[in-house]
Amino acid sequence: MISTDDIDRAVAVINEADSLALACHVGPDGDALGSMLALHHLCRAHGKASIASFPEPFVVAPHYTFLPGLDTITKPADFPAAPEVMITFDCGSLDRLGGLATPAQAAGELIVLDHHVSNECYGSINLVDADAAATAVVVRHLAALLGWPLDRDAALCIYTGLVTDTGRFQYSNTTPAVFALAEELARFDLPIAAMTRQLFEEHRFAYMQLVATCLGRAQLDKDLELVATWITADDLRRFDVEIEETEGLIDLIRRAAEAEVSCILKETPEGIRVSLRSISRVDVAAIAHRFGGGGHRYAAGFTTAGTVESVLADISDALREPS
Repeated sequence: MISTDDIDRAVAVINEADSLALACHVGPDGDALGSMLALHHLCRAHGKASIASFPEPFVVAPHYTFLPGLDTITKPADFPAAPEVMITFDCGSLDRLGGLATPAQAAGELIVLDHHVSNECYGSINLVDADAAATAVVVRHLAALLGWPLDRDAALCIYTGLVTDTGRFQYSNTTPAVFALAEELARFDLPIAAMTRQLFEEHRFAYMQLVATCLGRAQLDKDLELVATWITADDLRRFDVEIEETEGLIDLIRRAAEAEVSCILKETPEGIRVSLRSISRVDVAAIAHRFGGGGHRYAAGFTTAGTVESVLADISDALREPS
């Protein structure tokens, strides 16, 4: 739970600030983008100047191009070097801010909004609620405390964060409070069917061909109850697919009935990017933490040096160790 002192301080700092600098993590997902854009919309609707950005590579995955306000996001090169007040969203550590970590360290106040239990609480004010289903939930709570009513654009962005981080209301973090918030947001006449199609179902045919290749090479370790596959840089070139398009592949792999843990490894210029999921017993956040990553018990990730083979071997070794 977030302390009352931190909440009161955050509200006071935001109210007193002339402007806010908003940022989410590298390679932003629906919760990161939705949370940041929601507060960006609310700032502008209530007379608070704001700037919003995320680190290079400055590319939004095609699933999220419907989000209102994307055209108002600032390139990271134009982000203020020493913001009066900076707010981060869905970002567990400074290194996940990439090049925007420097402005974060120089900010007069740094407010961290997140729901990851692995968050390093690197801000001067940390609004981190590990019980929240999404960072978007924390944003909704903060808006209420600020006395800022939602508008349709903010509601759409918050809904995006909520629906993506609950897996369309299928994950174990789906609670009565989640459904209550979804009902509140849906009252803004959101295009839920169209949003759901773009977020979870719509892909280019080239991506489907890449998926066929990745499923064809998937490996199942029955002893470890681990299913894994990988995407190489050559795969991306061959099928002309951007890595941002591959975000949902883990949701196909995790359907394997024999697997407790699912894993996707992706070759990137920064290293091997790993996504981990578990069904019930295994805490994948603990595994990700070993490699400098983080997340939740059932969904986590990290990026590390090495090859697909060596990183997969390391993950398998971690699974063999007693919990």
